[in-house]
Amino acid sequence: MAVVKPFRGYRPLKDLVHRIASRPYDVLSSEEAKAEAGDDQLSFLHIIKPEIVYLTGRNNLEKLIDQKIFVQDSKPLYYVYAQTMWNKTQYGLVGCASVDDYLKGVIRKHELTRPDKEEDRKNHIRITNFNAEPVFFAYPDNKKIDAIVNRVVSVDPEFDFTADDGVNHKLWCVSDDVDIRSIQRVFSEEVPNTYVADGHHRTAAAAHVGEERKQTNPSHTGDEEYNFFLAVHFPASQLRIIDYNRLVKDLNGLTSEEFKVHLAKNFRLTEKGDKPYKPSGIHEFSMYLNGKWYAMKAHPNTYND
Repeated sequence: MAVVKPFRGYRPLKDLVHRIASRPYDVLSSEEAKAEAGDDQLSFLHIIKPEIVYLTGRNNLEKLIDQKIFVQDSKPLYYVYAQTMWNKTQYGLVGCASVDDYLKGVIRKHELTRPDKEEDRKNHIRITNFNAEPVFFAYPDNKKIDAIVNRVVSVDPEFDFTADDGVNHKLWCVSDDVDIRSIQRVFSEEVPNTYVADGHHRTAAAAHVGEERKQTNPSHTGDEEYNFFLAVHFPASQLRIIDYNRLVKDLNGLTSEEFKVHLAKNFRLTEKGDKPYKPSGIHEFSMYLNGKWYAMKAHPNTYND
């Protein structure tokens, strides 16, 4: 069963949240991050993307804490985070996931990770000593958790703002002790697995750094902060799976017809006309080539379920 632990989060001042909020570290190049952050020293990009100088990220956050721009909550809490985009709102429970759960397979993953990207986030955690960005987890729907979340979000949120990209963000605190104990108990007794929806490298990095610190701590108890990492847990029914697209720049010297002959070795190609076509089932892809859309259904001998 899954461990999801409340924690004492650091939250920014309400009137500054617009300036602090930033896009994730891994969707921006260095140049784009510098342009977006500009001269505003409150931009979170100065913390999550300080390039090679990870110590700068820690110093930037500690400065904001010293200035009381970030204030830590007085007791461990859960938080409800709502994100609205494309006219759809999903509500996630923010809590600390367990390193042991990741290592034992209670936290399920669907991607392999690249060592270089993993090492970058490991160094960021080792040196800054904090989780700056939560990972995105899913869990099987649970009516007891839904009831608590629905009650919490029935009042005005602590934070409510719309970012430059049009996405609305809200945050509530789960401060009632009975609710906190109930959430922790339900996950530990009724939720067999959680699933990494996005953030495989951050999850792996947090787990590996936690394991490193465990091995070098002769007084390890399992309650240390390094045994946990920040995650937002969304019920599976609220997730929306979006397209994963790739652009092929050239056909490696082949004509379009030759290219389709090669594809036919592994796929059954069906022309779908000039209007966008989306895959309708598993093992199917869509392709746009020379003004036409194609369905590509993988032959049974090309995959292993």
